[in-house]
Amino acid sequence: MERDERELRYGDHPSQRVRVLGPESGGDGPAPVAVLLHGGFWRDRHGMELMEPIAEDLVRAGWQVWNVEYRRTGADGGGWPQTLDDVRAALVLLSEELSEHPEGAAPGKVVAVGHSAGGHLALLAAPGSPLRGVVGLAPVTDMVDTAERGLGEGAVDAFLGEEAPHSAFHESSPLRQVPVGVPQLIVHGDQDQRVPIEQSRTYVQEARLAGDEVDFEEVSGADHFVMIDPSHRAWAAARAWMESSSGS
Repeated sequence: MERDERELRYGDHPSQRVRVLGPESGGDGPAPVAVLLHGGFWRDRHGMELMEPIAEDLVRAGWQVWNVEYRRTGADGGGWPQTLDDVRAALVLLSEELSEHPEGAAPGKVVAVGHSAGGHLALLAAPGSPLRGVVGLAPVTDMVDTAERGLGEGAVDAFLGEEAPHSAFHESSPLRQVPVGVPQLIVHGDQDQRVPIEQSRTYVQEARLAGDEVDFEEVSGADHFVMIDPSHRAWAAARAWMESSSGS
């Protein structure tokens, strides 16, 4: 059996690319699709390689994986709103691929998995996209809180700009953009030292009040980085939810 492995581009910038990994051919019908969005507080020193362990785990479980790179802050040309624009463009490319090649992947079974800043981007990009679910692993959901706490060593200033208007904080906060309109799972550890679990608790409450279907897993003793460890129970909870929601 031959495994699908290729790189696609959704723009001319070197970071506007997607690594597609598919299960071995010959499976039972179209595969569910996982769109992976890495964290790193939107900075260019972190990239899609952060998601490779869970990408391999998903491929072994029969998923087609789209591991998305995007322009980040620093020398990469990212920031607001161009980083979100990149994620949306990658999802447009996915939609086109699903329309052109429905035999390989299932349009009705597309779930985004975003860690930290990647969870932030997944929640913002979901409306109007081919996504049918979002898994937020310790996602950044409140840009005001993130800025006031100085999280990520001042990552919000780099992402929005030091003189960003109040409207930018509102538009870039998933907390202020609910309802997302698709089912969600938020997973967060109570020992997270990078993004406080209080952000997820508040987000889940507000998203539910806005009408979103949101499941929430608080993982006792878990820190920020075990969310993307395929051997950890936090990822096991995410996988179980994805398999249930996708029907795989």
